[in-house]
Amino acid sequence: MARQTTGVSQRHSRTCTRASGCKCPWRAEVYDRHSGRKLRRTFSGEGAHAAAVAWRHDAASGLRKGTMRAPTSTTLRAAAEAWLAAVERGEVLSRNRQPFKPSTVRGYRHDLETYVLRDLGARKLGDVRPDDLQALIDRLVGQGLSGSKVRNVLVPLQSLYRRHRREVPVDPTDGLDLPAPGGRRERAASAAEALALIEALPTDLQALWATAALGGLRRGELRALRVCDVDYPAVTVIRVERGYDDVEGPIEPKSQKGRRGVPVAAELRRYLLAHKLATGRDGDDLLFGRTARTPFTPTHVRKQAREAWAAAAVGAFLSRQPLPVELAPLGLHEARHSYVSLMHAAGCSLEEIGDFVGHSSTYMVDRYRHLLDGQRERAAERLDAFLAGPHTGPQARKPALLSGRD
Repeated sequence: MARQTTGVSQRHSRTCTRASGCKCPWRAEVYDRHSGRKLRRTFSGEGAHAAAVAWRHDAASGLRKGTMRAPTSTTLRAAAEAWLAAVERGEVLSRNRQPFKPSTVRGYRHDLETYVLRDLGARKLGDVRPDDLQALIDRLVGQGLSGSKVRNVLVPLQSLYRRHRREVPVDPTDGLDLPAPGGRRERAASAAEALALIEALPTDLQALWATAALGGLRRGELRALRVCDVDYPAVTVIRVERGYDDVEGPIEPKSQKGRRGVPVAAELRRYLLAHKLATGRDGDDLLFGRTARTPFTPTHVRKQAREAWAAAAVGAFLSRQPLPVELAPLGLHEARHSYVSLMHAAGCSLEEIGDFVGHSSTYMVDRYRHLLDGQRERAAERLDAFLAGPHTGPQARKPALLSGRD
C-alpha cells in the first residue's frame, strides 16, 4: 500500500473494495495563501501516487517562489475591461511612468475588441497560452496588417498580464515570434523641398506647415498652440505647453519632455510674424485654429494643402516653367520627420534634437531621422578627400622598420 503523504489522498469510487491493488486515482492539493484557495490535481494509472507526490512538492515550491498561483476565474474580456478602466483613471502608467494619452486608450480599446477579444475574450485569464497568441499574430499578419500594427495590438495585452502577474505568473506574451516593425515609412523633405512646399501653400496655411517642418511640433501640439505660447514680437522661442485630443480637448503633453521650448529659426520667424499680422489674433487665441477658439481640422487642412500643391504643379506644367523641386505632398507628421532630419544634417546632436521635439530617448529621435538628398554623396566626397590626403600616400602605407632584434 502507498505511503500516506500530507496533501495527497486516494479518491475511491463507490464500487471500490479498497483491497490491495486498488487502481483508484490519487489527488494532490496545496494551499495558496495569497488567494486563499487550494490548487488541486488528480492523477490516475500506473505511478499515480508518485506523480501526485511530485506534483505537490513542485506546486508548493512554486507558490513559495511566486511562479505559481491558484487559477483565476476572471476571463480575458473582464480583465481587459478592468485594465482599460484603470488606465483611464490613471492607475496604470506607461513604461516611462506617464499616463496614457486618451487617443492611445481609445486605440487600445479598439484593437482589443477588434483583434483579440472576439476569439479569446471568453477564455480564463490563466488559460490563454503563448500558442494562442502566436496563432493570433500569424492570423493578423496573414490579413495584411503591418508588423508595427501587430506589435501595437500586443501592447495592451503585455501591460494587462504584467498587472496580473500574481494570478498568472507565466506571462503568455513572453517569447512570441513578432513580425519586424514595418509598414509605411514617413519621408523627410530636404531644405529646398520643404521651403518650396511651404511657399506653394495658401498664405493662411504657410505658418502651420512651417511650424511643423521648421519647428517639429506634433499635430496635436499645433492644434493647441496659442498666440501667447510664441514670444511675440521677438519670436525667438515657441513654448509647447499642451496637446489636443478630439474627444478630451486640450490635454497634457505626451511626456515630461513634451513641455519644452523650441528655438525659432529666422525662416520660421518670418512666417509666424506674417501669420499673426494677417489673423490679428492675440493672447489665448489659437494660433492656427479654424477660429480663435476652435482648432483646425487635420483632414481639411491636408486637403487644402494637397490641392494647392497640385495646382502649383499644373501651373508650372502649363507655363512650361519647371519647378525647382517636385512638390510631393508632405503631411504634418512627415514635416516633423523633416525637422529632425534637417536639424541632424545641420549638426545638432540627437540629444539636442530630442529636447526640441519632446522625445525622451535618442532611440526615438533616430527613428525620425532620414538621410536627406545629397547626404550620401557628400559623405562619399569627404571619404575621397580623406583617402587622397598625405597621410594615406605611399610613404604613409610603407611599414616602419623594426629596430632591435626580431
